Amino acid sequence: MLLPSGAIRAHYQTFAHWLHAQTPQALGKKRVEADLLFHRVGITFAVHGDEAGAERLIPFDTVPHIVPVDEWQMLEAGLRQRVTALNRFLSDIYHNHDIVRAGLIPAEQVFANAQYQPAMQGVDLPNGIYAHVSGIDLIRHADGHYYVLEDNLRVPSGVSYMLENRKMMMRLFPELFAHYAVAPVAHYPALLLDTLHQATTQAQPTVVVLTPGVGNSAYFEHVFLAQQMGVELVEGQDLFVKNDYLYMHTTVGPQRVDVIYRRMDDVFLDPLAFKADSVLGVPGLLSVYKQGNVVLANAIGTGVADDKSIYPYVPEMIRFYLGEEPILHNVPTWQCRKSDDLAYVLDHLAELVVKEVHGAGGYGMLIGPASTVAEVADFRQRVMAHPGNYIAQPTLCLSSCPTFVDSGIAPRHIDLRPFVLSGREVRMVAGGLTRVALKQGSLVVNSSQGGGTKDTWILEA
Repeated sequence: MLLPSGAIRAHYQTFAHWLHAQTPQALGKKRVEADLLFHRVGITFAVHGDEAGAERLIPFDTVPHIVPVDEWQMLEAGLRQRVTALNRFLSDIYHNHDIVRAGLIPAEQVFANAQYQPAMQGVDLPNGIYAHVSGIDLIRHADGHYYVLEDNLRVPSGVSYMLENRKMMMRLFPELFAHYAVAPVAHYPALLLDTLHQATTQAQPTVVVLTPGVGNSAYFEHVFLAQQMGVELVEGQDLFVKNDYLYMHTTVGPQRVDVIYRRMDDVFLDPLAFKADSVLGVPGLLSVYKQGNVVLANAIGTGVADDKSIYPYVPEMIRFYLGEEPILHNVPTWQCRKSDDLAYVLDHLAELVVKEVHGAGGYGMLIGPASTVAEVADFRQRVMAHPGNYIAQPTLCLSSCPTFVDSGIAPRHIDLRPFVLSGREVRMVAGGLTRVALKQGSLVVNSSQGGGTKDTWILEA
């Protein structure tokens, strides 16, 4: 909101004047109202390993994250470029292996990756699209540039909060929308459904959302998106394979399924092909999929492209497949599988952020400057035992945004996850999920680690 000089940035000035006129009591009352409404709607998430086992409200902050149109236009172009290259990479590694043959990515980084699925080798997918839905996490550094923190190409979540946050802000503060031309996001479910329709050649395809069930931490979102798209929400037990096609049980008999928007990991999809004791998937699904008789969004095997050990190579992918210079920056990354990088990381652990290459949700990571000597020493042993499992990055100065906390309005660090849809073209709504680290000084924005969310306002020209 503020320039280094303390002056208010141009796109925040109207909001700053409005905020100055509000009393802490009035803002506090609105926050209580938001919590009550979210509770009524059932906008919750579950925390893995939480002893209480209770569903929690995801904390919602009533101060929006405002982005001017010129910044968004640059981000949109960079996101389109990045996701296009990632889809080209996935198609390549399951077919021709051109980027590996060119020596740009070591073969073992791809083919020995735990997320690489040999069953997908040579499988042709409609439009060559593997990641139909991508969530790209962005941060803004002290140098003013945006950086991609990570790519989420398996089952990216959080879009329901983006949509509900906007509804909440329009309900609580309608007067603000009279002063700002904020780009809409409510059409995302329609764009998603159209993207899923484009994934198949069927004229009137039957689309379903496949959920692991009510125990999943993002179950609210599965229900929400199925409802918003007007399609069935199904579990594995609702589906069956017959004569090389997939069907779902209905009250009027079997109905063929053409497209699955799946919200579970690869290993649970088909007990005959992956995890034999999985009761969440559908026996024989992989066979139907490989014959082209059903489409999975996202495709099986996309996880290899969002693995943190592959992340450092994305700029080279963009140059190799598109012949373009990357618009969005990568965070400088040390790969601990390389001896020189490992030596540097071990010497500078207290200064760096170290992450597990397969980690997610803020787990399995060390933030050196915020860690104790004992925590750094413990993590050193983990890295030394399995160096190939870790990468390291400098501790970036994430941008902050005014946030309503118990003591009043205070700066808190944020990131932004836009959702990118890939069909015959790459599309996205102008916005995304802004996540905020509610703990003072914290750089971890994940909801499972005490983070919250904000509405993201992309200003129209």
